[in-house]
Amino acid sequence: MHPRSETRKIGDSFSRRGTDEDREYLLALKQAAVARVAAGESIAEVARDLKLRGRLLYAWRDKVRTGGPAALRERGRPRKGGMAAGAPAVAAAGEGERRVAELERKIGQQQVDLDFFRRALRHVRERG
Repeated sequence: MHPRSETRKIGDSFSRRGTDEDREYLLALKQAAVARVAAGESIAEVARDLKLRGRLLYAWRDKVRTGGPAALRERGRPRKGGMAAGAPAVAAAGEGERRVAELERKIGQQQVDLDFFRRALRHVRERG
C-alpha cells in the first residue's frame, strides 16, 4: 500500500480529543507522517494531505531526529514496561558514545606515538 493512502487511512481517525491546538494524535499517524517526510515528501505536502499544521510535522520530525522513534510516544503517563523497552536503546546509545570517545583518545595517543617514531627515525637516518 502506498504511504500516502496508508497515512490518510490512519489520519481519518487521528484526532482523539481536544481543540485544534491541543489535539492528541495517534502514534501510528505520527510515525507514518514522519516516514513520508523522511522519504522525501515536503512537509507542506504531507501537512496538507493529513490536514495538519506544518509546524506540528516539524516538531515530530525534530523529535525523531534527536530522540529516535521512541520520542514520538503519545501524551500522558507511559504504559507499564513502555519506558523499559526504550531504556536499553538509550543505554546502548550512551555506551556507543563512550566507546567512540575511548577510540578517539586511543587514535590520538597512536598519532603522538607515530610522530615520535617518525622523528626518531629521521634523527637516526641523519646520523647514520
